[in-house]
Amino acid sequence: MQIHTAKIRQNGFAAGRSSLLLGACGLIALLLTLLSQASDGVRLSSSDIEHLSQLYGDQAGKRLTAWQTLITELAHATEQEKLQQVNAFFNRVRFLDDSVHWKQEDYWATPVEFLISNGGDCEDFSIAKYYTLKELGVPVDKMSLAYVKALALNQAHMVLTYYPTPDAVPLVLDNLIGEIKTADQRPDLLHVYTFNGDNLWLSKRGRRAQLVGTSDRLEPWVKLQSRVDTNNVNLE
Repeated sequence: MQIHTAKIRQNGFAAGRSSLLLGACGLIALLLTLLSQASDGVRLSSSDIEHLSQLYGDQAGKRLTAWQTLITELAHATEQEKLQQVNAFFNRVRFLDDSVHWKQEDYWATPVEFLISNGGDCEDFSIAKYYTLKELGVPVDKMSLAYVKALALNQAHMVLTYYPTPDAVPLVLDNLIGEIKTADQRPDLLHVYTFNGDNLWLSKRGRRAQLVGTSDRLEPWVKLQSRVDTNNVNLE
C-alpha cells in the first residue's frame, strides 16, 4: 500500500495515548494510510494499522483494529444490528470542538483521523458512522447527514439519519444520547437540512421535505470526499 504524505501544519491534538501531548505549537504530519483499493478509505490492512500505530501510538492502533474487527463481524448482520453496533462504537470516542482539536473553526475529519486522534465533534461522529455503514452495505439512499439545532444546547448540531423505507420517519443516530430513536421522538432536535453522497434536501419534522440540489453545494463535504477518494489527507 502506498503512503500519501500530508502537508505539515501546526495542529496540537492528542493522537494515540491519552498522555501524548503535542502542544498548541506542535507540528504534526498527518500521514494517514487509506487502502487504495477499498471503497471510501474504510478498509485497512494489518500493515496499514501497524504503520499508523508506529506513528500515533499503540492506543490509536487498537482503536483502528477494533473498527476493522467490527466491520468484519457485522458483515452479515441485519441493518438494525449494524446501526446499533456502529452507533455505540463511535459514541465511545471523545467529543472535542474543532477549535481545540484541529485548531480550525470547522474541520470535517475522515473516520481514520477521528479514530487516530480519539476525538472530534458532531460532524465527525456522523461522518464516521455514515462511511462505516456504507461499507457494511447499507444503501446511501437510506442514510442522510442531518443538520439540526439542538434546542436544549441552543446550538447547531449534526446527526446521522436512517430511513427504513423512503416514506418512513427516520431513525436518529446521535452522539448526544446512546439510544437510537425516531425523529418524532426527538423534539429536542429542530431539523434544518439533510444530505448524503448525492443530494441535498430541506428538512421538516425530521424528514426530507424538499430536494434543493446536490450535496456538492456543501464545500466541507466536497473537501472531505476528495480527501477520502484520493486516499490522502491534506491539512494546510
